[in-house]
Amino acid sequence: MSEIKGFIFNIMRYSIHDGPGLRTSIFFKGCSLSCNWCHNPEGISSVAQRIYRQYLCIGCGQCMDRCSQNALTLTPNGVVADEKRCTQCLTCAQTCPAEAMEFIGKSMTVSEVLEEIKKDVPFYDESGGGVTFSGGEPLNQPHFLLEMLNACGELDLHRTVDTAGYADSKLLLKIAEQTDLFLYDLKHMDPLKHRLYTGVSNEKILFNLELLVRHGAQITIRIPIVPGINDDEENIERLGAFLGRLPGIHKVHILPYHSVAQGKYRSLKTDFPLADVESPSQMQMEAIAEHLKKNDLQVALGG
Repeated sequence: MSEIKGFIFNIMRYSIHDGPGLRTSIFFKGCSLSCNWCHNPEGISSVAQRIYRQYLCIGCGQCMDRCSQNALTLTPNGVVADEKRCTQCLTCAQTCPAEAMEFIGKSMTVSEVLEEIKKDVPFYDESGGGVTFSGGEPLNQPHFLLEMLNACGELDLHRTVDTAGYADSKLLLKIAEQTDLFLYDLKHMDPLKHRLYTGVSNEKILFNLELLVRHGAQITIRIPIVPGINDDEENIERLGAFLGRLPGIHKVHILPYHSVAQGKYRSLKTDFPLADVESPSQMQMEAIAEHLKKNDLQVALGG
């Protein structure tokens, strides 16, 4: 088996929101988008990131003693790292007895990830589940993704790719040959607002969705509903009209924005852009679902 390596930040077992049945979700690190509402901010950067949880730190100093670069200092606000000195050798995280220090991101081979997947195969058989490649953005590591898809295909496992679709079109079609289901994210129909809130325009994303449809890919659309950003009637009507014109697109999941990821942003020492935004109400979500259903779409609330 190929020993090509990918960069992973989480492997979640028994997932029920990332495709049919019970699934093993493999989270790839690195994303071309930087959505203001991202609930996996640790997946945006393509490099390992240090997380320090001061509330767990016991101030023992072992991380500082073991750091060969003298990059750590104990202050009244906890351990502070000099990132210019840090070589990301991971010694501090491996040394910390309280698990206050952690690095997000791990290099793994295809065979290493596959060994984790194989642990869950009995649950796939019982539930009709399989493997989901998510992120971050799995298309940002295309060679590793293709190797993983091929390896899972040889085991006759159901393969789902969760993507925002911002990728080279030829590459996407190649991946589609090895993919049983796409969970395809749509954020906003207006290209300028899409760029404002995600960092990129949506032209390539919409083009690639139409391309996948023409090639017969199985697709479930997922739309995050973020109050004040994409929940207005004009955007919902444009989304519904666009999807309604695409043959083969019927299933749409609308996902309510929530702020539960704020703790992740704090740990990463990153500002959470939508800290003051409240989640949409059940009534608002149901009204949006009814708007979308007018376009002959099967709309579900949640994953």
